[in-house]
Amino acid sequence: MSRSGRRAVEFVIERMLFLCAAGSILITVGIIGVLLFETVEFLREVSFVEFLFGTEWTPLFSDKHFGVLPLVSGTLLTSLIAMAVALPGGLLTAIFLSEYAGMAIRRTVRPVLEILAGVPTVVYGYFALQFVTPLLQPLVPGLAGFNALGPGLVMGLMILPLVSSLSEDALHNVPNGLREGSYALGATKMQTALRVVVPAAFSGISAAAILAVSRAIGETMIVAIAAGQQPRLTLDPRVPVETMTAYIVQVSLGDTPAGTIEYRTIFAVGMLLFLSTFVLNLASTWLRNRFREEYA
Repeated sequence: MSRSGRRAVEFVIERMLFLCAAGSILITVGIIGVLLFETVEFLREVSFVEFLFGTEWTPLFSDKHFGVLPLVSGTLLTSLIAMAVALPGGLLTAIFLSEYAGMAIRRTVRPVLEILAGVPTVVYGYFALQFVTPLLQPLVPGLAGFNALGPGLVMGLMILPLVSSLSEDALHNVPNGLREGSYALGATKMQTALRVVVPAAFSGISAAAILAVSRAIGETMIVAIAAGQQPRLTLDPRVPVETMTAYIVQVSLGDTPAGTIEYRTIFAVGMLLFLSTFVLNLASTWLRNRFREEYA
């Protein structure tokens, strides 16, 4: 190919790459624009203070209340339960695979984790409803058929591979010189792993944890199927709750007319979800940059 031909091909490739990058930015701006427009229209009819600090959420009832705190509490409750399972389990799995496991064990464990990550969330939802909740009911007095505990535990199992994979990558990126220096000072393998490798990889581990929290907050089908659809301001994991994503699913089924105040609630809740995820991403970036400077 001649020089002019190569330049023409490179020009086309550069423009295609630019269009791909610009397209993703434009799509993001479009999503934010739709959410912002509908949220502003919603807040023209509902007080901002009532929306954020109200304790009753009944926009689909005749006696309408638009306090989003019951949805927020349900989302936080299920997410905290999920992280109580995923964070220690994923981190310990990552430490084992990175520092202790042989090649044969890694070849067995990692595909199993990938299978867990690839199971559809609908399957996890019915697994929580039909298996985990009946299993827990004899052990947890007062556990309802729909509750926050079962879906939270199953959600933690679902995001455990995410925490494990990202944390293992962060641990692998720690220079071997740190390990060798620790061994030279007489540290054991466990002391090296917990006091040298994990702190050195803390930026990547914290980013994995925050990404897992974002994934838990945005999970839809598990909580929509197994947590119930009762917006309730509570921290009791035994009772039915409703999360923000489950409410969006409920309204999006098509029974609510478009353009009404009830319909616009899903955009207001969606904007709150977007802002929550955005704040978590900012926190992840801040933690990564801070600890990267400390261990540089």
